[in-house]
Amino acid sequence: MAGQETLGRAGVRRVGAREAIAPDISVRLVGALLALAVAAVHVADQGGITVLNSPAWIGWGYRLIEVGGVLTAVAVLLARPSWLGWAAGPLLGAGPFVAYIASRTVGVPGDPHDVGNWGYWIGTVSLIVEAALVTLSAGLLLALRPRPSSR
Repeated sequence: MAGQETLGRAGVRRVGAREAIAPDISVRLVGALLALAVAAVHVADQGGITVLNSPAWIGWGYRLIEVGGVLTAVAVLLARPSWLGWAAGPLLGAGPFVAYIASRTVGVPGDPHDVGNWGYWIGTVSLIVEAALVTLSAGLLLALRPRPSSR
């Protein structure tokens, strides 16, 4: 197994490849902030925490995204093994991303007035944040996947 040498208090020690690529706290913090940003964008789009979008099914979908954003942030920061937290990232990012594209192209039931409305700035911010979360999470999931031994 490929390894890397690190210098600790006790001297040089051998670190396995999986341990060497485990995301440190700065990467986890970026992932958590992206997840919280997804939640914050949806709170802002609804007009606040106490407002429920119309139709009601979209409003409740927003609530799921908002709660999912907070839970994903906690999971990214605290989950052991770390892949559990990162697995939530693509789910949180891809769902609203696809729903936004659908609402702007073919429309969704109860919300036909958004078809063609690509100039909505909160939607653009949402797409950027969701894409960044999916990209970071998927990249880390690929890096953390088990590799077959070459023996």
